[in-house]
Amino acid sequence: MRQEVPEQTPFSARIRTATAAQHAEAENSTFIGDMLGGGLPIDSYHRYTGQLWFVYRALEAQWDALAADPVAGPFIRPELARTAELERDLAALIGPRWQAEIQALPATIAYAARIEECARDWPAGYIAHHYTRYLGDLSGGQVIRGTAEKLWDLPRRGDGVRFYVFDGIGNPAAFKREYRSLLDELPIDELERRRALDEAQRAFTMNTAMFAELAAEFPVRKPS
Repeated sequence: MRQEVPEQTPFSARIRTATAAQHAEAENSTFIGDMLGGGLPIDSYHRYTGQLWFVYRALEAQWDALAADPVAGPFIRPELARTAELERDLAALIGPRWQAEIQALPATIAYAARIEECARDWPAGYIAHHYTRYLGDLSGGQVIRGTAEKLWDLPRRGDGVRFYVFDGIGNPAAFKREYRSLLDELPIDELERRRALDEAQRAFTMNTAMFAELAAEFPVRKPS
């Protein structure tokens, strides 16, 4: 259930509060904890990175069309683009035929399909997905990068972890402040804002479902 926040509260604060429980659930997922805790093989990181490629391809496929949209347009920032970086990572991790080697999980297919639907038909809903992904990448994603580099001896900020490296953003803190200002200024009415809050919750829930399927595929091996 979405926690209600007064309407006069800035929308960036409302969306953060509304998704706090789902955000915590995603951060504390079994799969992420086991992977970053060193309990899973590097194959789990390969598989996770492959799932991200399907998600970000859906997020970025309609950028040209969305750039002129009054709601979504201000958020279409080339320095955020991750698809090409994921492709560099996958080529380094899996090899040049990586695309033939990866397969989307059912939860990933549903997640990407919902993003595509919002990108096509509902800009405010699309922004809910945009927010949950990119602001997370600029924050908690940096923890994943540092841990992956150490666990699997990946090149620091190089191919294999390029997804988490935003070369075009010199000051992440300032960028996030600007992003939150754009959220506060979204040209949508209160009903649409409430719908977008619900969609942001849905985005986190779909991400958590993807983690659950990854966890089922990579159970931690218990000592014999």
